[in-house]
Amino acid sequence: MGVMIDGRYRAEDPGVGTNERGEFEREASTIRDWITTDGPFRPEPGRYHLYVAWNCPWAHRSLLTRAILGLEDAITVSYARPRRTADGWVYDAEGPFADPCLGVSALHEVYARQKPGYTGRLTVPVLWDRETEQIVSNESADIVRMLSAFGRGPDLYPEDLRDEIDRWNGLIYPGLNNGVYRAGFAETQEAYDKAVREVFDTLDLIEAQLGSTDFLTGERFTEADLRLFPTLARFDVAYHYAFKCNIRRILDYPRLWLYARRVYRMPGVMRTVDFEIYKRGYFSPSEKRNPLGIVPAGPLIDWSH
Repeated sequence: MGVMIDGRYRAEDPGVGTNERGEFEREASTIRDWITTDGPFRPEPGRYHLYVAWNCPWAHRSLLTRAILGLEDAITVSYARPRRTADGWVYDAEGPFADPCLGVSALHEVYARQKPGYTGRLTVPVLWDRETEQIVSNESADIVRMLSAFGRGPDLYPEDLRDEIDRWNGLIYPGLNNGVYRAGFAETQEAYDKAVREVFDTLDLIEAQLGSTDFLTGERFTEADLRLFPTLARFDVAYHYAFKCNIRRILDYPRLWLYARRVYRMPGVMRTVDFEIYKRGYFSPSEKRNPLGIVPAGPLIDWSH
């Protein structure tokens, strides 16, 4: 997927980051400014643009927030093509995978506009500011929270639930959101065994919680649920097979499966989901995981009821 070094794109793929124990280690996001009512990045409709990819769960967080807060008319979006190339995330000249904002053909062209020159991996989501012509943030967790500054929709981080939301976020991110990647990108049996055990320990914990509440922190949908859902949406069609997280499916958890479909049917959520693109993305050619790049036909799962 390439990297940027001092604002210059290098197509050489440095590979997935693993340590000496064969454990996957995700790099931290480095562009982390914030939208606030007192500037310099103010919550103004039409000012910001999101660069996302359908199959990326971190980008999905930002799309969910945009939909649930009713910001689809205020923040525009560019969707990258489902499969990366030597240029990383890329865009067509026209059609559903074109960039209506800057007209770029690849995401690295957006990062190249950042001053001073950006160094790091080329990740989505990217929140672009048209006014200052720079990236506000490439950290999905920050983007989720800062979009509340527009003052629309439900409060996803209510003060009375913040401790519980933070607790669930602290459990779900390492054990599940990133846990599936730790399993899928593991380069030793020990690293895989540890990661996949934590994935299903976390799912078991959530299943138990949903025996007493409709959502993770009670009867209200919050940021914790929003951050969980993208992993659930990809689990049975991608992570279960491509990342070898195959002890159980979400479909095999009665409460979790009911919960996942309840979130899916919330207003706006369904529009942020595309199961076929998830399969195309996660089963793209990979020397280690899928050398022939063959996309499986199934599974056929009905999320609609």
